[in-house]
Amino acid sequence: MNPESRIQNPEAKVSVKHRTPAKSFEQVIVWQRAHQFVLGVYRLTEGFPRKETYGLSSQLRRAAVSIAANIAEGFKKRGRADKVRLLNIAQGLLEECRYYLLLTKDLNYGDVTQLQPQLVETSKLLEAYAAKILDSGFWILCT
Repeated sequence: MNPESRIQNPEAKVSVKHRTPAKSFEQVIVWQRAHQFVLGVYRLTEGFPRKETYGLSSQLRRAAVSIAANIAEGFKKRGRADKVRLLNIAQGLLEECRYYLLLTKDLNYGDVTQLQPQLVETSKLLEAYAAKILDSGFWILCT
């Protein structure tokens, strides 16, 4: 099964008001976008110079994977503080990836034009998701 086929329509506009509570992290839109970003990072880094295997390629992949992993881990946390802490870590990792993409572009290692908007969208969704969790009552739906 193609891993991308599990992600539901990444182009669709999201209406949070009418969504039913997610039963798994895979149903959370921000996780879906983060996962798409990870897949794009892996495709991009396949073309990096061999000398970057343990350098920029490894760092970018690690940070990208950790974004989605922190969102997934935060999904099952019961307390608001734990959930938001993990989402904040994911936001920091997004900024780390933002720098790695800039470095990739400056080193002429690949075309990052498709990944940059994905990163921005994921960041915005992550901020909105964290804000909703902090709003009264919403976080209970995610536990």
